[in-house]
Amino acid sequence: MGRLMIGWLVNAMAIYAAFQMVPGIHAASQGFAALLFVAFVFGLVNALIKPVVKLFTCPFLILTLGLGILIVNAFMFWLAGYAASAFGVGYHVDGFKPAFFGALVVSAVSFVLNLVLGSPEDDDAED
Repeated sequence: MGRLMIGWLVNAMAIYAAFQMVPGIHAASQGFAALLFVAFVFGLVNALIKPVVKLFTCPFLILTLGLGILIVNAFMFWLAGYAASAFGVGYHVDGFKPAFFGALVVSAVSFVLNLVLGSPEDDDAED
């Protein structure tokens, strides 16, 4: 359960970094609870929808030698914002370019934070 909470907080901090660093990504509400909700929706989108999208875009991903995953990540970032906005809380992405750079920021910040805090996969090896 602790790994899940750490992953959730890492996502929230990474999304907050994207709010601050990327012009064109706007937070609809300023609050820690709203940020946690956006991180929850982002995690759900990545867990439920991303594998299906990757399956259907597999030929494109192979053709682009894996660089097409950047486009898939940008789409997931935009979709998470759209889904969170449907619940009245979330963020707004102005277009593809902010979604692309926002997804890059979220990936980079998550990577660094997981290095510092220890990734959830590391805990599985110790059990």
